[in-house]
Amino acid sequence: MIGGHFLSLAPLLSWPVLAVAAGVALLVAGYGLVRRARGAAWRLAALLVILTGLLNPSVGVERREAVKDTAVIVLDQSPSQSLGSRTARATAALAEFQHRLEGTPGLELRVVRVGESPAGETRLPAGETRLPAGETRLFEALTRSFADVPKRQRAGAILITDGQVHDVPVDGAAAAQFGPIHTVLTGDHEEADRRLEIIAAPQYGLVGKPATLVFRVTDLPRPQSVDAVVTVREDGGPARSLAVPVGQEISLPVTPAHGGQTVVELVAEPAPQELTLVNNRAGVAINAVRDRLKVLLVSGEPYAGERIWRNVLKSDPAVDLVHFTILRPPDKQDGTPIRELSLIPFPIRDLFEVKLAEFDLVIFDRYRQRGVLPVRYLDNIADYVRKGGALLEVGGAGFGDLQGLRGTPLGAVLPGQPVGRGISQPFQPVVTELGRRHPVTAGLTGSGAPGWGRWLRQADLAVNRGVVVMSGASARPLLILDRVGAGRVAQLASDQIWLWQRGYDGGGPQAELLRRLAHWLMKEPELEEDELHGRVEGSRLTVERHSLKPSSRPVGVTFPGGETREIALHDDPDGVARAELTAGAPGLYRLADGEHQAVVLVGSANTAEFADVRTTPERLAGVAAATGGGVFWLADGQGALPEIRRPKPGSTTAGPGWLGLTANGASLLSGKEETALLPAPLLLVLVLGALGAAWWREGR
Repeated sequence: MIGGHFLSLAPLLSWPVLAVAAGVALLVAGYGLVRRARGAAWRLAALLVILTGLLNPSVGVERREAVKDTAVIVLDQSPSQSLGSRTARATAALAEFQHRLEGTPGLELRVVRVGESPAGETRLPAGETRLPAGETRLFEALTRSFADVPKRQRAGAILITDGQVHDVPVDGAAAAQFGPIHTVLTGDHEEADRRLEIIAAPQYGLVGKPATLVFRVTDLPRPQSVDAVVTVREDGGPARSLAVPVGQEISLPVTPAHGGQTVVELVAEPAPQELTLVNNRAGVAINAVRDRLKVLLVSGEPYAGERIWRNVLKSDPAVDLVHFTILRPPDKQDGTPIRELSLIPFPIRDLFEVKLAEFDLVIFDRYRQRGVLPVRYLDNIADYVRKGGALLEVGGAGFGDLQGLRGTPLGAVLPGQPVGRGISQPFQPVVTELGRRHPVTAGLTGSGAPGWGRWLRQADLAVNRGVVVMSGASARPLLILDRVGAGRVAQLASDQIWLWQRGYDGGGPQAELLRRLAHWLMKEPELEEDELHGRVEGSRLTVERHSLKPSSRPVGVTFPGGETREIALHDDPDGVARAELTAGAPGLYRLADGEHQAVVLVGSANTAEFADVRTTPERLAGVAAATGGGVFWLADGQGALPEIRRPKPGSTTAGPGWLGLTANGASLLSGKEETALLPAPLLLVLVLGALGAAWWREGR
């Protein structure tokens, strides 16, 4: 309890009125004194007593209670603090500071941990809190900790860190509101490290077109070698090595091989002196799109479904469609002049020999052998598929006759072969059990439900290879998918999909089915049926494995810091096994399940946390100078901590070997008592006495 006396005035009249009254009284009394009138001094005394009474003076006593000052220790537990012996030093320093300050009169201590939770830590001691950190943001934590503390009760702060702080106030004086801010550095003097930095990276690119990536290998604080070997991988594939000069910007052309995201990983070889190898690795995600999708559509004859194919393909402005329709066989003699059949000669040789490799997809729709395309051109198409091309064959009832494709070179790459003349009866297409797991047909709207419209005919096929994802009449194969060499083939055993487009019998998901089918044929990663990949949404990393058969294999996740964790995936009926985890730190995450590998980039290519991992006092020196704090190295003096003092406000708060936490001496008013200096009876007695004395003096 703290006490104190005070004198206060509570005028009965306003100050202007009192001033006028006092002036008049003094003039009258002064006139009497100048004239040496008898009793003038007593009249002046009476007027002064009256004026004092109008001021209503009182004396009182205040009762105050002392309040504690608050000091905050911010412990940096960001990933860079895990290097070397920094964690051990920081933990020991925190424990020692807490021991010294425990029970200090008039001081409350708060501890805030910023960064990731150490392995095995499940609970924090009482009075401690944790704030997550994508970057090292100690001043954000400091602001939150002092939010409920008045400025007059802030004793200061101690930052236990490596000095790599990313939210240091530009104006160091702004931090003076917290009191003196002291920095205790956990690393060593003269540290050295190598890092790989992405200078410029394209976010988007074109499939098959080179995109330029610019990077640099930097040694800090000075070069440790002339050259460094950098290993480059795309989507976790084969590695290629480059010898690059240290400290120079290097341009690296990268050509995305497929649509979607391509992750480019760069790894620099270790330098003689390294603090960590985490920042020797960097990654860039390039979202690739196809410039123009070139499709060659060969229609064997005009029919109702031909327009549907044209509408579907031409509705996409990114599709360049070449449509070749056989209007009549060469042996048909109807008397029509040749010049009226075509404005220009059709470039068959250019399409099927010279420029065939430029097409992304070739479609044979209801095609029959009628002598229009020579056998060598069909052989070219079969070879085009084996070398990585895509072929979609849409058969009709005539697929199995002598004019079908089974006897041509294309028959060798088609997974289904006819066993009859075809089936002519209404049927509803159904997704097979295997198709429910295949990305092309999994999750199609109303899969296998009565909502799909019926088709009226299909070819009767025997499956030699590939997978059947849809079945038709009498459960016969309707849609077969297969891989041939480096290419892919899809075989649709009916030419009736146009009925869905027309809405016949309720229609069906023809647009989505054809889109997925085309993307699978062109090897889009999201439609791979046997693939491991990851998706990032905010801080959540979703691991997905597509497979045609359920698998309980766990997936090993290698974090940017090098630690590895196995996670179990939950298998869903749609053929995708999934698991989610928190991606606490930005960087490259590697996924592997024994058969597949994938690389996922979380955050930016250059993480601020590992841009420079050397311990430095430079970032916090300005704040220490502006707030009266000090900077101390735990590496000096075998880890001895500075002495802690409690200086008064306005005094020096740091010096060699000691730091100060201000003793503000703040208090709160708990109560007060006031007593009138001139009670009314006493005031009346004094006034009457002075006036009586004046009357008596005048009468003599």
